[in-house]
Amino acid sequence: MGKKIRKYGLDLNEKTLLVTADVGKFENYCYARTLKGEELEPFKFHNTGLGFKMVYGIIEVFRKRHNLVKTVFGIESTGNYGEPLIHYMTKRGIKMVQVNPLHTKKVKEMRGNSPNKNDKKDPKVIADIISLNNALTIVMPEGPAAELDRLVHLREILLEDKKRAYNQLESTMVPIFPEFLHIFKDLQIKTVEYLLKYYPLPELIIKLGLEGLIKTLYTVSRGRFGRKKAEKLYEAALSSAGIKEGIDSTLLIIKNLYDKIRLLDKQLLQVEENIRIQLSEIPYSRFILSIKGIGPIITAAIIGEVGDLRKYNCARQLQKLAGINLYEISSGIQIGQRHITKRGRHLLRKMLYYAALNVTRKGRILHDTYHKHLMKGMTKTQALMAISRKIIGIIYALVRDNSEYIERVDVNKVAA
Repeated sequence: MGKKIRKYGLDLNEKTLLVTADVGKFENYCYARTLKGEELEPFKFHNTGLGFKMVYGIIEVFRKRHNLVKTVFGIESTGNYGEPLIHYMTKRGIKMVQVNPLHTKKVKEMRGNSPNKNDKKDPKVIADIISLNNALTIVMPEGPAAELDRLVHLREILLEDKKRAYNQLESTMVPIFPEFLHIFKDLQIKTVEYLLKYYPLPELIIKLGLEGLIKTLYTVSRGRFGRKKAEKLYEAALSSAGIKEGIDSTLLIIKNLYDKIRLLDKQLLQVEENIRIQLSEIPYSRFILSIKGIGPIITAAIIGEVGDLRKYNCARQLQKLAGINLYEISSGIQIGQRHITKRGRHLLRKMLYYAALNVTRKGRILHDTYHKHLMKGMTKTQALMAISRKIIGIIYALVRDNSEYIERVDVNKVAA
């Protein structure tokens, strides 16, 4: 029997060619070796179709020369830079795997006792890591799942732009009416938008008068804000330290920022509608949506980040991909605390956290489980991370079994 390595579907033996690449924006370095030790020294290729064709030709010649049956190709998790290479090789029947860049950094020091980056050294390090049984299969999103991947990331960009616009709005208000921000801390509510549109300056508040301000606030907020809030704002206007210079330009900035926010809101609605359309094209998405508390956006983000869930061998793969798998640092008789690795996809981890918040609300499926974790001494964050791992396990099982979630009824509670 030849030497064999197996992890989450990764199967290396003496009939396997291990190929790795250090992927960059324009140039990459490729390396290949057999488990018997024959090597193909690192060589440079470009991140282009011709470059990929050259690599494929070289490694195929090397594979046939050594009578090898299959090829496993490993790269670092490099974001968008590696996508064209992954698609090219996958379409030609080559199994693609990925390693964590943090692992590369640590193992790199073992080669030459130096952490220095070296384009010819790095692909050899990646091969060492895969041989040490530390790699995960790459599942690239295809079809509607690929569309969801792009749409969900676009939504995140738009949300960041909107957050940035509100931060700019806040900093713009400080010079002309700093007291306003002490009274209204949330600039995203409709009442604040109305005030900044028509009464952004202290003198405009004073001109409106206290009674007029009370009536305006009550009407615009639909009764949420009344006399007490109006009096605070009016008093702040009377004693404001706001400057009187550059007012016209500042008001133009405020107007432009709100125009930008309205445009971003419109774009977000369009993106979310497209997300729902693409999600409807994925039959197994309904199994995830059957979990109360997990809506279209979270479902779309999960599918977009991991690709086809049916191509994974176990839920633990998904936990590692999200970086919510556990580790502990222990020494001798001292047992360390367990933490999540956070060595995975940030957006996937973030969406699973939001899902955990939703499914632990009163009356939701994991409310009782969450409180059991708290009673055991977990912090709220630790309990929510535990729920996140539970959720990804439930999602994986539902998709694997082509089943919708059926909530179990507690007979004792019903009888009570």
